[in-house]
Amino acid sequence: MLQEICTNDSLTFPGKNRSFDDIPNQELNHLIVDDRHGIIYCYVPKVACSNWKRIMIVLSESLLHDGVPQRDPKAVPFELVHNSSMHFTFNRFWKRYGKFAKHLMKVKLKKYTKFLFVRDPFVRLISAYRNKFEMSNEQFYQRFGQVILRRFANQPTPPAHADEAFSQGIHPSFSQFVHYLLDPQTEKEMPFNEHWRQVYRLCHPCQIQYDFIGHLETADEDAEHLLRLLKVDNVVEFPVTIRNVTNSSWETDWFRTVPLEARRKLYKLYEPDFRLFGYDRPDSVLNE
Repeated sequence: MLQEICTNDSLTFPGKNRSFDDIPNQELNHLIVDDRHGIIYCYVPKVACSNWKRIMIVLSESLLHDGVPQRDPKAVPFELVHNSSMHFTFNRFWKRYGKFAKHLMKVKLKKYTKFLFVRDPFVRLISAYRNKFEMSNEQFYQRFGQVILRRFANQPTPPAHADEAFSQGIHPSFSQFVHYLLDPQTEKEMPFNEHWRQVYRLCHPCQIQYDFIGHLETADEDAEHLLRLLKVDNVVEFPVTIRNVTNSSWETDWFRTVPLEARRKLYKLYEPDFRLFGYDRPDSVLNE
């Protein structure tokens, strides 16, 4: 299905028809390489990426504990999980290999097992909103929260800090967040943050032929199957976590405050992800 959508003309989206050579280096920063086991993982924020990053750290032996490589993914401290020094990503090849970088990437893409995990695109957005804007998060409040409040909440001078805003009950609503995503001005200022950037822009599925695409909705079975496929099921276990999962049945409730026209525009923005990864059109959200 994915290759069919990549090759036919029924759906167009930015970058669909470019070659791998045409992808700018800064857009390859989500592809983590483990040369020891011949694995490439494209991480997608809000899709169990912390646990898969832990596994990649253990497999690549990039974290030492008392001089010995850390063997337990669960023991990798959270502050190191997303630390770029723990992961060797494609965008860093240029520094190490210079003009041979792109050639080496293509060799590894041919030889290594490549995987990513996806989830329902709207549920991923809700999860990102809950995690970054429903809780006091200074970094996201400064970078995005204040912008959304100024632009869409009639707050010309929002509080200077997240804690102050939350103590006054001020934070962007989900509807305001959606309008921020739809506003052309947003991407003129900077590309979407990785937590809500479309998967096709993070992982380039029309340029990279993934060997395995897992789904968060069936994460446990998919993880078990993948670890066997990677031949590392005797080395690591996927950490079982009690997840605060955003449920797809909540979609209708979350979108109740979002005008119908905005919901339909949002679907257009994320339609490539729905179609490429086999998610049904969310009719309950898009039809009155």
